[in-house]
Amino acid sequence: MADNQRIHPDIEAPPRPSAPLVPRNIAKSENGDPNRTLPVMHSKPPRRRRSCCCRFLCCTFTTLLILIIAIAITAGILFLAFRPKIPKYSVDKLRITEFNFSSGTNILSVTSNVRITARNPNKKIGIYYEGGSHISAWYSGAQLCEGSMIKFYQGHKNTTVLDLPLRGQIQDASGLVSKIQQQIQDTNNIPLDIKVKQPVRVKFGKLKLFKVNFRVRCKLVVNSLSANNDIKISSSSCKFRFRL
Repeated sequence: MADNQRIHPDIEAPPRPSAPLVPRNIAKSENGDPNRTLPVMHSKPPRRRRSCCCRFLCCTFTTLLILIIAIAITAGILFLAFRPKIPKYSVDKLRITEFNFSSGTNILSVTSNVRITARNPNKKIGIYYEGGSHISAWYSGAQLCEGSMIKFYQGHKNTTVLDLPLRGQIQDASGLVSKIQQQIQDTNNIPLDIKVKQPVRVKFGKLKLFKVNFRVRCKLVVNSLSANNDIKISSSSCKFRFRL
């Protein structure tokens, strides 16, 4: 019995390889050829689509650019065809019909008449003076009186003289009246500002453009603000500008 027993020696299992037989980034051939390898193909990520916001901004910018170019071309054509010149304005006369200060109510009431001359030096351009205008007289930052321009059409190479009534009341005017009286006594000169805001439509030939605002500011120096006396204007200068 003892001879029939066989003793089998312990056989150790071969160690497992630490690295794979085929690299991870190499695909093994289907035919079983270990020497033949195929490269792994990686698909490209999908392209990102432009957002709607980006497209809207591009369209808006393009539209604005085309509009600006069209306006510039139109303005250039009108300038070459009509040779526009800036209108000129002057204050020629000022008359005070009321300059009454009430010590009981501390209110200054002012009524005056101002004569403004408007000149259109253009040969092919007319000016429509529209409603909604405003004219005012100021002293030292305080508005003394106000009124409005009349509606009229001023033709080519035209000069129009306007006599405009102005009225106003100033509350708590004791300090203002004292300042005016002191300045007349010291220098016999009173600085005034005449401000005009006038909506107009400019007519190029037969083309009537959209409404714009003429703004005129005239600086005057007068010798008095007393009522029913001749007021002498020692200096006068006007500046013109317009806004869309």
